[in-house]
Amino acid sequence: MTPTIEAVGVRKRFGEVTALDGLDIVAEPGQVVALLGPNGAGKTTFVRAVATLLRPDSGALRVAGVDAVADPRRVRRLIGLAGQFAAVEGAMTGRENLDMVARLFGLDRRAARAAADRVLRQLGLEEHGDRLVRTYSGGLRRRLDLGASLVGTPRVLLLDEPTTGLDPRSRIELWSVIRELVEQGTDMLLTTQYLNEADELADLIAIVDRGRVVAAGSPRELKARAGRDVVEVHVHDRESVAAAARVLAPLGVGEPRADAATRLVSIAVDSGSERLLESVRALAEQEVAVEDIALRRPTLDEVFLALTGTSAARPEDEKVTSP
Repeated sequence: MTPTIEAVGVRKRFGEVTALDGLDIVAEPGQVVALLGPNGAGKTTFVRAVATLLRPDSGALRVAGVDAVADPRRVRRLIGLAGQFAAVEGAMTGRENLDMVARLFGLDRRAARAAADRVLRQLGLEEHGDRLVRTYSGGLRRRLDLGASLVGTPRVLLLDEPTTGLDPRSRIELWSVIRELVEQGTDMLLTTQYLNEADELADLIAIVDRGRVVAAGSPRELKARAGRDVVEVHVHDRESVAAAARVLAPLGVGEPRADAATRLVSIAVDSGSERLLESVRALAEQEVAVEDIALRRPTLDEVFLALTGTSAARPEDEKVTSP
């Protein structure tokens, strides 16, 4: 089957800054593909290239078999794009926003109205369709913005950090909408810096760092690549965090990770069940007050750290590499 998106050696520079440095990725039909990485990794630059909003300096980029550089107009007919911020008009109703976008797609008045009604039903926005958008919550505005990208019935939907700025409840509600769209046959490429979002939604995760894909696979496959279980200890008070880290250090591989704010200490280990028992004994012998201790598989953040040497939460500004 023809890949939904196929990128080979895609490069893009902005002056002295390299945003994409030979990025390779293949997204197969029927998949949600997530580009996971910190701000500044090049995720938005790649989405803009797929959306034909910028031209790569080199490399091959195809969308549903169509060359995005040689035939950008044809690619635009195949995609829908929802950017990082909701691009809807607050002085219009939700229905009017969708109708306007449908007319811009070239639909006549009757077809545009039918498309707006379809999308309102599809996204559970029927009861809100005739309200002014300025009265919408952030979650509803984001859902409407997603709807605007659907009125043209795209083959591929591009979502650039779709839940940025949403509260946890609105984020979970939007995840539900995205899952329903996938079940209805929409292929998706999304970017995110939220580790749990990639874990929840993606069939394939491509970890992007400094303009390259450094690893790709399902969430389960990527966690397996980290290779080690993790002993995680939740101590009783902040003063016990350092003591727990000292106790666990000889039992694991590498340095413990300690977070005083959450009173959490974790360390990667070999022979997980044995090390868990040893950790319980050692913490008890040193009289470290423990509220909870567990053995778990690595998180995506730990996978990212193992593969890149830095956390996925690296605080950099994407605008530096994606103007």
